[in-house]
Amino acid sequence: MALSSVRGLSVFISEIRNCQNKEQERLRVDKELGNVRNRFKNEKGLTPYEKKKYVWKMLYIFMLGYDVDFGHMEAVSLISAPKYPEKQVGYLVTSCLLNENHDFLRLAINTVRNDIIGRNETFQCLALTLVGNIGGREFAESLAPDVQKLLISSSCRPLVKKKAALCLLRLFRKNPDVVNVDGWSDRMAQLLDERNLGVLTSSMSLFVSLVSNNHEAYWSCLPKCVKVLERLARNQDVPQEYTYYGIPSPWLQVKTMRALQYFPTIEDPNTRRALFEVLQRILMGTDVVKNVNKNNASHAVLFEALALVMHLDAEKEMMAQCVALLGKFIAVREPNIRYLGLENMTRMLMVTDVQEIIKRHQAQIITSLKDPDISIRRRALDLLYAMCDISNAKDIVEELLQYLGTAEFTMREELALKAAILAEKFAPDLSWYVDVILQLIDKAGDFISDDIWFRVVQFVTNNEDLQPYAALKAREYLDKPAVHETMMKVSAYLLGEYSHLLARRPGCSPKEIFSILHEKLPTVSTPTISILLSAYAKILMHSQPLDPELQNQIWAIFSKYETCIDAEIQQRAVEYFALSKKGPALMDILAEMPKFPERESSLIKKAEDTETDTAELSAIKSRAQQQASNALVVTGQQPANEPQVTQLAMVKIPSINNMENNHVDQEVTHTNGTVSEVEPQNADILGDLLSPLALEGPPGVSGTETLSEDGALALAPVGEQENAVKPIVDIAERFHALCVSDSGVLYEDPYVQIGIKAEWRGQHGRLVLFLGNKTTSSLDSVQAVILSPSHLKLELSSVPEIIPPRAQVQYPLEVLNLSPSRDVAVLDFSYKFGTTLVDNKLRLPAVLNKFFQPITLSAEEFFPQWKSLATPPLKLQEVVRGVRPMSLGEMANLLNSLRLIVSPGLDPNANNLVASTTFYSESTRSMLCLVRIETDPADRTQLRMTVASGDPTLTFELKEFIKEQLISIPTASRPPVPPQPQPTAQPISSSDPGALLAGLL
Repeated sequence: MALSSVRGLSVFISEIRNCQNKEQERLRVDKELGNVRNRFKNEKGLTPYEKKKYVWKMLYIFMLGYDVDFGHMEAVSLISAPKYPEKQVGYLVTSCLLNENHDFLRLAINTVRNDIIGRNETFQCLALTLVGNIGGREFAESLAPDVQKLLISSSCRPLVKKKAALCLLRLFRKNPDVVNVDGWSDRMAQLLDERNLGVLTSSMSLFVSLVSNNHEAYWSCLPKCVKVLERLARNQDVPQEYTYYGIPSPWLQVKTMRALQYFPTIEDPNTRRALFEVLQRILMGTDVVKNVNKNNASHAVLFEALALVMHLDAEKEMMAQCVALLGKFIAVREPNIRYLGLENMTRMLMVTDVQEIIKRHQAQIITSLKDPDISIRRRALDLLYAMCDISNAKDIVEELLQYLGTAEFTMREELALKAAILAEKFAPDLSWYVDVILQLIDKAGDFISDDIWFRVVQFVTNNEDLQPYAALKAREYLDKPAVHETMMKVSAYLLGEYSHLLARRPGCSPKEIFSILHEKLPTVSTPTISILLSAYAKILMHSQPLDPELQNQIWAIFSKYETCIDAEIQQRAVEYFALSKKGPALMDILAEMPKFPERESSLIKKAEDTETDTAELSAIKSRAQQQASNALVVTGQQPANEPQVTQLAMVKIPSINNMENNHVDQEVTHTNGTVSEVEPQNADILGDLLSPLALEGPPGVSGTETLSEDGALALAPVGEQENAVKPIVDIAERFHALCVSDSGVLYEDPYVQIGIKAEWRGQHGRLVLFLGNKTTSSLDSVQAVILSPSHLKLELSSVPEIIPPRAQVQYPLEVLNLSPSRDVAVLDFSYKFGTTLVDNKLRLPAVLNKFFQPITLSAEEFFPQWKSLATPPLKLQEVVRGVRPMSLGEMANLLNSLRLIVSPGLDPNANNLVASTTFYSESTRSMLCLVRIETDPADRTQLRMTVASGDPTLTFELKEFIKEQLISIPTASRPPVPPQPQPTAQPISSSDPGALLAGLL
């Protein structure tokens, strides 16, 4: 395009760039669009140059995001222009503005077809580019035969053939039922003989698409592909412009090998030999160098060659060579190369018998298990799992157990499952298997599914020689100060069944076994209590001669649970109490469990259902986990008296490791704004072994929630205000400071200061707003309106319209909390200073934690309450990511500042915090709230939080409130920052009876 032809466009672009703001830009664009419309209406007076210039301007305006529907016809009409400059603009702008379904494209089909079948190569290229970019069905039906003729024409230059091949590829991909490629085998074979590498590369792209759809029709092309690879591998007749860092056309090599993988194994010996010679050359000539670009190209060729080698089921010597090459790759520093090496080793194990060769690199693979990159650790775990057998199972399982303590939360469940499967499949003896499973439960109880401990119980029950050993190991684990609940289940079962086999060992008498089991009873959940009651009954049955003291202790427990609200526990207690009075008859009724029938391991089936071995699936999994912590999305504004509709993404959240917690994943779906969840199986006490991680809001959550820019929820949007008068304090910081303090400055600018003093008692609160005039002139048109959420009842007095110079007025508010909610009341405050109108919307700190009354609970008070709130929606649990890194002490201080009192030592795990408070509202009255936070010392940016209360709405709101504090409100625990005085402001006299709040502070 000549410089003169763009002068007007250049001036217009310069003017747009010089606009100071979006409004000026919009005015300038509207003016230009009006001018373009007028010129198009008087089309008879337009020269081709002017029309082209205005279409260029229209395209630029479209790129800025403005609507230019009126100019579509003008752009399409330029396609039929006889000269190249106008035709080029027409094709380019049409391809940008119109999609494949636009009606105007029908008007251009004949013109485009004439250009394709014409003799002007430049026009042919323009037309093919347009058809390829749009690729609509109508284009395919009308123009595909002409494009095919152009591709196989012997008179076309390579430039046109390349564009024709790519155009046909796009049409075939979008409309395979329309583009007729029957009988194209000979034509493709002819195209694969092309000497021009540009045409050959484009044709190979088309061939890959064709052969992936129907390889049977293209057998005649297979030798041609091998010859192409031979030519490139030997660097024969490859122009310099197609050599990339010394590698002959790496893109063409990759495409050719990709095409060969769509054919079954090659049977022809000559073709197979030639192909393996080429692959051997590629394998021998690839190494890791310092040049990144060369590495990328050579590795792209290499890994495609490896995939082809696996597809062809090559000889063992070549497979050994591939493994040796991959062994070099997993030892380099570049993480991308290590990842590819590990992934390809795993794939080789799945299709070929190279396990013994890969075992030589076991040490390096184990080193990769500790790599900083989690994607590399995942691939190393997959590879170790795939390469494990009887000879190396002990070493691999021990490494997995050692790694389990430091692994990320997202990997621990998979890690535990695979370690359990390997221990079961390749155990040299069953005692080693029992040791491994008990270690797994001890180190990662939260991530041990019921299937794992069910399986070890089956093995012990079916093997009499193993029973004393298993019972003794279970007894040893109970001596630890913190015992995970899954360990309690296993130990209770094993000791109930087989503790009599240990009677002669020290510390294993029936009374001692009962005592150590009963010590843990207050900390376990309902299903575990059921197992413990069964264990007590069997211990009593085996304690012969009968110990009267032990019998009375166990009878007292049975008697206590005969009135339990849980039907399962009540029935067991009643029946065991009655049976235990039958004397010797009890021996027959409570005999040892019979052997389980042999069955397929449910662990292996579970692993097959969840196993992933590709980078693509791993990436999808990672994205889903990142979205899980942000699953709650507000879908729209609603009236304050209507329930809020929330949308939940499909999530599956991994559990968090702790000695006192158990977990089952939960999937939550949304359908038309309604929430459904997987029903919990049963409950847990301090950790919810089988409780879902509920993320949804409970029924009845109401209010209109708007997320402000600092992450806090407000009743109404508190956006950026275009006041000429700017505040001299950070409004968000002042609000967060007042969330943990009862007095301070809420807002201050050069003319006004607004302070707050508050008192809170139960569900009642009293706020006094101090509105102070800092100037020597009056403030006029003063207005203060409270925008109240539905859960707060506010009684307020009126504010005078004028605040005299250097005076202050008080604005009392009576607050009544009706129900739990995180919605925040907003103060809409405005005034005039001279001719300047200032209007601000300020959030008031009448937030959820203001209605807390701190309370400290002992273990005897805490655990029964925690146990009674067993399942969602009264108890909710969530993995929180993106937490602001802080020490355990700092987190405890933050919770205490929110009136959630931390009880030190209540949780046996030193990395956990347990807090409690009492919430007051009209609907709930005084309601006890319990919180448990489990942290990971290795990663302070994530934790698992469990919240429980007697009200579903309160539980949900409290969980979300604490999450907001942990993620986005670092200033909440800071002391208030005193406002800086302005040099022009006159201070109010402290003798004023209503002295300004800043002075009082």
